[in-house]
Amino acid sequence: MSVRDWPLRVIQLLAVPGVLISYYLLLYHQDLVSYVCEADSYFDCSRVSGPTSPYSSIGGIPVAIFGLIGYAAIFLAVWLRPFVPQIAKNDAELVLGLTGIGMVFTLYLKGLELFVIHAMCEYCLYSAILMLIMFTLSITAVVQKRRRNELPSPLGNLQKIS
Repeated sequence: MSVRDWPLRVIQLLAVPGVLISYYLLLYHQDLVSYVCEADSYFDCSRVSGPTSPYSSIGGIPVAIFGLIGYAAIFLAVWLRPFVPQIAKNDAELVLGLTGIGMVFTLYLKGLELFVIHAMCEYCLYSAILMLIMFTLSITAVVQKRRRNELPSPLGNLQKIS
C-alpha cells in the first residue's frame, strides 16, 4: 500500500460511518431505537425509513440492509487487496463498480424522498453524501491508475495513432 492509493484508503475510512448509519437506520426501521425528529416536518424520518413507511422496504427487505451490505462490501474490497491478488489487480475498478451501484441506488432513494414521499431522512441524507464522496474518490482512483499505465486505455491502440 502506497501513498498513491490514498483515494481507496479514504473510501475505506468513509465506509465505516456508512455501516454505522445503515445499522442505526436498520434498528430504527425495526422500531428498536427512537429518532428525535419533528413529525410532519420536511425532515421526517418516520415517513421515509420508519417501521410503518411503505418505502422503507423493498420486497420485505429493509432498505437499510442494502446499505449495510453495500458499505461493508466497499470496506472489504479495499481491506482484502493485500490478501487477494484478483482484488489487488482490479481494486480501483471493483470499488468504482460498488460505489457506482451504491450511487445509483442512492439517487433512486433520493428521488423517492423528493418526488414521492415529500420528506427527507437526515441520516439517509448523510449516507447519500458519503456515497457521493466515495463515488467521486473511486473515479479519482481509476483515473490515477490509468495515468500510471496500470490500466489499459479503453481506446486501445487508437490512442497511439493520434
